[in-house]
Amino acid sequence: MTDASAPSRVVDPELLIHRDATALAHAVAARFITALVDAQSNGRVAQVVLTGGRVAAAVYRSVAESPAGASIDWQRVEFWWGDERFLPPGDPERNETQARDALLAHMDVDPARVHPMPADTGQSPEAAAEAYASELAAAISALSDDKRRAVPAFDVLMLGVGPDGHVASLFPGYPQVAVTDVAAVAVHDSPKPPPTRISLTVPALNRSREVWFVVSGEDKAAAVAGALKETSTLPASAPKGRNRTLWLLDEAAASQIE
Repeated sequence: MTDASAPSRVVDPELLIHRDATALAHAVAARFITALVDAQSNGRVAQVVLTGGRVAAAVYRSVAESPAGASIDWQRVEFWWGDERFLPPGDPERNETQARDALLAHMDVDPARVHPMPADTGQSPEAAAEAYASELAAAISALSDDKRRAVPAFDVLMLGVGPDGHVASLFPGYPQVAVTDVAAVAVHDSPKPPPTRISLTVPALNRSREVWFVVSGEDKAAAVAGALKETSTLPASAPKGRNRTLWLLDEAAASQIE
């Protein structure tokens, strides 16, 4: 199956709550290492989707510092991103820069298997999003008639959640939330700076075996509680893992869950 719009199995979300942001980062890092080892035990190249943000950086540093990381064949891990700030190469605000500094620069990764979203080098964000969709399709034997929607089956996809309930760079009320015919879209006038971004669409995010929402802080508590309601229309309520959907929270982020 290579069509990103194919329906995924409905999986009830699981909640795992940790004491604070530090405990959360260590726990997610251990879970991340285990997930990659499990994926590689079947002889596969592990496919992971990275996110950005404060807690994500802490997770990546914890992975890099963990002795258990030596159990992973980092040459057989394919890295993707769920969204990106459309900024010049190497800009410290880019999710790619954060992940390279905290994790990738410390591991023996295969550069050909690191797939950052395009930086702003003069092309339009629309062209950059289309190029990333093409790169996703090229990573598989795409049988879909529309290569713009073809996406690998990710093993783990990590996401943060904004105080407004946005996920990746899909913001409440923005038309990109409802896009289903492409794997990646450009986002303009983001309510959170920088204003121009690239994001995977919901169907592309849903091509993941496991989706992990990694969230810390009291400022995210209302969004977390809102997204977990059965009737939620927040973007953060849309991504679901085919096998598992995990909400990995600290106590502050979980404080308003009913």
